[in-house]
Amino acid sequence: MGRWRSAGAAILRVLAVWAVGTATLIVLALVLPDFRLQSADGDSLTRVGLTAALGAGFFGLLNALVWPWLVRALLLVPALALGSLVFLLNGSLLLLALSAVPGRGQAGAGTAVVVAAVTSVTSSATGAFLAVRNRGAARRRLRRMAGLRFARSAPGPVSRTAGVVFLQLDGIGYHVLREATAGERPAMPTVAALTARGHRLTPWRTDWSSQTGASQLGILHGSNEDVPAFRWYEKDTGEVLVSNRPSSAATLQRRAQARVGSAGLLAEDGASRGNLFTGGAGQAALVLSVAARRRAGQRSRAGYFAYFSDPAHAARTAGSFLAELVREICQSTRARLAGVRPRVPRGGLYPLIRAFATVVQRDVVTAAVVGDILNGRGAVYADLVAYDEVAHHSGPRGRDTRQVLARLDRCVALVLQAIDHAPRPYHLVLLSDHGQSEGPTFAGAFGLSLEELVRIGCGRPVAAAPRREESGAEARGVARVALHRPEQPAEPAPERRAEPDAATAPVVLASGNLGLVAFPDIPGRAGREAVERRYPALLRTLAEHPGIGFVLVRDERHGPVVLGAGGAEHHLESGKVLVADPLAPFGPGAADAVRRTDAFANCPDLMVNSAFDPATGRVHAFEEQLGCHGGLGGEQGQAFLLSPSRLSPPTDGGELVGAEAVHRVLRRWLAEARAHRPENAPPSAPSHGAERARRA
Repeated sequence: MGRWRSAGAAILRVLAVWAVGTATLIVLALVLPDFRLQSADGDSLTRVGLTAALGAGFFGLLNALVWPWLVRALLLVPALALGSLVFLLNGSLLLLALSAVPGRGQAGAGTAVVVAAVTSVTSSATGAFLAVRNRGAARRRLRRMAGLRFARSAPGPVSRTAGVVFLQLDGIGYHVLREATAGERPAMPTVAALTARGHRLTPWRTDWSSQTGASQLGILHGSNEDVPAFRWYEKDTGEVLVSNRPSSAATLQRRAQARVGSAGLLAEDGASRGNLFTGGAGQAALVLSVAARRRAGQRSRAGYFAYFSDPAHAARTAGSFLAELVREICQSTRARLAGVRPRVPRGGLYPLIRAFATVVQRDVVTAAVVGDILNGRGAVYADLVAYDEVAHHSGPRGRDTRQVLARLDRCVALVLQAIDHAPRPYHLVLLSDHGQSEGPTFAGAFGLSLEELVRIGCGRPVAAAPRREESGAEARGVARVALHRPEQPAEPAPERRAEPDAATAPVVLASGNLGLVAFPDIPGRAGREAVERRYPALLRTLAEHPGIGFVLVRDERHGPVVLGAGGAEHHLESGKVLVADPLAPFGPGAADAVRRTDAFANCPDLMVNSAFDPATGRVHAFEEQLGCHGGLGGEQGQAFLLSPSRLSPPTDGGELVGAEAVHRVLRRWLAEARAHRPENAPPSAPSHGAERARRA
């Protein structure tokens, strides 16, 4: 009886979806002047309805049988260009469906695209609505969303032990998450339910380089040594490495694997989605470090094609993409008219990058994670970059970012729903790679950039049009890969610059509120005495500037020395402090973080950290970012771990410090999950509307 009842429900759902598709065609025929439905021998309502029903049925059949193969044929097309082709191909299928029915359906090419998109969305929404209370139908809907329409339920026998899903909410700091899950109407109700029903919220302190490149490399591969910033200049090669460039990400991953001697956190039955690095996963999609590969299971853009295998996804995502563009334009215009300060430019490509990060990347990565869960993958690590991108331009708090938090919460809910239908139990761990600190930019507050200040300190002329660096947001690198765009040099080599004495000019780079200065003509790491001989005024110019908190330089006699205003010094090897401690405003762990980075082979000649006001939490980004991260100061160094209580506590009561320490915790949790079968787990307590959260 159960099978017959299930079959009957499935037939009713198909009929309901068909009816909605038919009604949609009839309504569009009444509304759109360029779209008509006519029967073969007249315009009677009955025969027009029959024509619409046959057209809707044939269109749905083509979408089910032909569409996935069309998408597979477009694997070489740039991923975002596929979004446009989706509408053209879907419109062509509609025209084919109308021409095949025994009536006359007429539509222009542009109208056919619109009709096909609307029909796909309404039919998909109807199926989703009807599937809510049916477990089998809901699971099939999730599989279609993940592009698993014709896949087996799992790649092989599924283990009875628990898997683990690590979902990284990029850039959300510990305090921001606490605020977003507090109160009667939290911005993130699903995450709030997790915290209320047993998940443990733990802060962890990042390394000095508080940015995704260093944090995620340490978390996934167990080592972020020799990664001093988001971008840095390497003297031995004369190149600039940038974390969100595919070639640089591949180099960093290769170095970390060689240093640690293992593939990474996800080497055993793992999947990496939307990250900078693979973590050793056999399945990687939308991962920058493998963007140029064509190896099976390691195509960085494969997730886009799986997602767009359903034309309804393309229509919904395109609509959301356009809505996000309009939302950004309205929000930036309102901020400009209201005279909001501080403020950074939000024009150029930023509205497109924001829409990509908050819509396309979010939807595709979430769908890929759902697919991994339904396939029973043992370990999944995925990164959602939406909040980080918006917070860079709108600030870590405010209405703009609160809306993004709410949409990310719905992604968490969708992952929990997939866990509820998974072939094995799962633990869901939420975490972040860093937080964000806020404040006016260095250039906005003081009228000159860090590069200009360095050139003044070196007695060199200031360029009339200073070079503008690309923002250090991860979404830009991901968007370039999605567009199949070639890499651009991050920084011209000194000998190629236009100025006559370019070979001796200092290389100045920025990573949030962390600045790096290298002198290409001084071999090895330039010491304090060598810098003062060459540029007597530079160190004092930097250390005495009100926008700079401290400068790290290697002293030939005292080792690493931190310089501050008024002659303040902190000798890191001996702990000796002269006048005052420049690191005091940055907290008790600052000296250890700076000392660790000083030991890197790639530590630049000078490292400059912006000033930090402990009373307001403000810093000054050396990039055009209102919310920033990359150095010391404020909430940028305070990330979070949200883990199930069934897993062991991250620490025994001490502070969790550094991405490498987080890697060890996650590796321990994976071992615990694989060692215990679900029958050994304690029973879940019921909750109002949060049962899936408890099961995770």
